[in-house]
Amino acid sequence: MAPNDQRHEHALQLFLDARPELRDTLDHLNPLLAQAKGETPAQYREERLHEAFEAEAESQGLFAWELTLQLTAATPEEYQAQRLEVHREVAEMAGMEWLEYCDLYGIEP
Repeated sequence: MAPNDQRHEHALQLFLDARPELRDTLDHLNPLLAQAKGETPAQYREERLHEAFEAEAESQGLFAWELTLQLTAATPEEYQAQRLEVHREVAEMAGMEWLEYCDLYGIEP
């Protein structure tokens, strides 16, 4: 059960709501920077928001999808259950044994 787009968008909104300084920065980006990248100002702003979100996840030692789950789960227990479920799916897709995967990523099975 990987986080869906709607859930991720909700997490981005929660992330931004908790960081008024980031919102202010994003609201005042130089439109010439967007133009130089061949993007609209909205696309450029969205890209910077995603970069900030991913940087925050990394600073917490998380994948971005884990931060999405963390921000949108109703309880810490729900977050842990969903997180383990997604990690199990990833281990399966990678063809790895669950315990080997847990050791590799420092996950408590």
